[in-house]
Amino acid sequence: MLTMKDVEVSYKNIKAVKKIDIEVPEGGFVTLIGSNGAGKSTTLRVISGLVHPSKGEITYQGQRIDKLSADKILKLGIAHVPEGRRIFKDLTVEENLRLGAFIRNDKEEIEKDLEEIFERFPRLLERRTQMARSMSGGEQQMVSIGRALMSRPKLLMLDEPSLGLAPIIIQEIAKILVDINKQGVAIILVEQNAELALELAKHAYVLETGFVSLDGEASTLMDNDHVRQAYLGM
Repeated sequence: MLTMKDVEVSYKNIKAVKKIDIEVPEGGFVTLIGSNGAGKSTTLRVISGLVHPSKGEITYQGQRIDKLSADKILKLGIAHVPEGRRIFKDLTVEENLRLGAFIRNDKEEIEKDLEEIFERFPRLLERRTQMARSMSGGEQQMVSIGRALMSRPKLLMLDEPSLGLAPIIIQEIAKILVDINKQGVAIILVEQNAELALELAKHAYVLETGFVSLDGEASTLMDNDHVRQAYLGM
């Protein structure tokens, strides 16, 4: 579905990502783990077109996308839930969700998808007309995920969705991500909580200083000595 080959990304002559190779199959669930500054967020940003690689190729469903703008990449079916939620806090929950469908013009299907979001996130239905700024961190994260789903993505990328959330909310969001993936949406998850990420994903990549140092089945990496010591605190 998505292939990154020899991708490099530089900021002011400093390489943030150094010749990484990553593959995401149709319906796959891939996680990127690593310490701060390893290049995880940059990898998502380059896939979604927010930055462009200085070298390498990114193909999505057989099409080169590494030179496309972010709006064109979104229209192809790649949605990005950034770190920090980035919702519109002065708009209501419903207004935020509807903005996720701005690339669409199928009004009846948009209404259907909105109701499905409310079924998936009952808390958002209860707060449908509430201003987003007045919601808790967990609720705002649900808005951010719901907004991305309103674009009907084939590939959903999430950057640190558990950051700053209570454990009970983290588990709730984790279950939702598993359900989304079961419905055929591929996922790339960037997550500081490596144990959670490896439990959820099918395949994992370990990024260290811009390189992919390890990759393999998530369950296998869970038992890797280096991963256990460096990222799982074992």
